[in-house]
Amino acid sequence: MLVLLPPSETKAPGGDGPPLDLGALTTPELTPVRTELAGALVELAADVPASRAALGLSPKQDGEIARNAELWASPTRPAVERYTGVLYDALDVGSLTRAQRARADRRLAVGSALFGLVAAGDRIPAYRLSATSALPGLPTLRALWKPTLAPVLAAVDQLVVDLRSGSYAALAPVPGAVTVDVLSERPDGTRAVVSHFNKAHKGRLARLLATTTAEPADVVRLRALLRRAGLHVEHDGRTALTLVVPA
Repeated sequence: MLVLLPPSETKAPGGDGPPLDLGALTTPELTPVRTELAGALVELAADVPASRAALGLSPKQDGEIARNAELWASPTRPAVERYTGVLYDALDVGSLTRAQRARADRRLAVGSALFGLVAAGDRIPAYRLSATSALPGLPTLRALWKPTLAPVLAAVDQLVVDLRSGSYAALAPVPGAVTVDVLSERPDGTRAVVSHFNKAHKGRLARLLATTTAEPADVVRLRALLRRAGLHVEHDGRTALTLVVPA
């Protein structure tokens, strides 16, 4: 089972790993695009106003541009520890046992505007680039990533659970992947899309999938696994699951 997570705009600082080595990341087929984007991002960082415009940043966020400038030299840490925020707080890899962390490292991967896809254990630096960013002189990120990333994801020969947000899923959709929507149900039975806590629910779901000893091979077995864990999960008969939570 492969669980695809969205990245986060916020990144943990620092790290104890060596500088970025694109050749050491998983899926080496993505190295040419990674190299092009990393070079463009570092070059753009030399022009602070242009960086603000391309990355959608305010002057108060110039520290993010400084991070991009140091992309090749700054320390690295595992991707699943680099990304922060609500989803990653709920995932809470720091509290996993050694065996759980080993399973998480095998099963979790993160969609990335800069790297395309990184495994949980891939060491990456802090950076700023989102799926909706437009780098001067380059095609859209979707145009850059889809031709190379889509075949990589399509070749995955195990169940894929795609928890990426829409803009990252659009970089390279995964045919046949299981998707999960989160709905809240009020006492009167009416339902609404969960917005504020959506990431927290998906983080807890990712933790469950990353640590379970089960190996669901299809959406039916996945739904059964989640129900055994006490979750209210509905199946549309195809590849979409709905996680229903109390309002």
